[in-house]
Amino acid sequence: MKLKYSLIVLFIFFGHNLRAQNHEHVEDHHDHHRNEIGIANAPVYFVNEKEFAYGLHIHYVYNIINTKFGVGLGYERIFDEHKHNTIGIVGSYRPIDGLGINLSPGITFEDNESSNINFALHVETSYEFEINNFHIGPVLEFAYDPEDYHISLGLHIGYGF
Repeated sequence: MKLKYSLIVLFIFFGHNLRAQNHEHVEDHHDHHRNEIGIANAPVYFVNEKEFAYGLHIHYVYNIINTKFGVGLGYERIFDEHKHNTIGIVGSYRPIDGLGINLSPGITFEDNESSNINFALHVETSYEFEINNFHIGPVLEFAYDPEDYHISLGLHIGYGF
């Protein structure tokens, strides 16, 4: 439980520091691609179960012109005995160049229990290095559903068009 609250405080503190940096570097912002398809590969740690699994997160985001915001859809699959799936709406914010923060409320379910659908919430942050239309960088994710929550640290690869 302490880890959960520590992560929440860390995200709030991190977001506050980014807001302060944003006011200092507004002139550095440039427009991003209107559309983005991204994939995040990461080992996933389930905190209550104290076990690791492999996770794959895919999202599409439409970036709103002349803003730092975007909206889209996301899907996460965790390859473990539960066959965990999450589908959600993605809200994206880019406070400074290279840094993206995604918030995704949605639903989670397991392959063998499709009647058991629960609310889920994902918070993801990534730092991207751009190479033409592609971008790559580290990603950190915190996800909650009523049965457990998980944390992952991995690699984000995306394509903007």
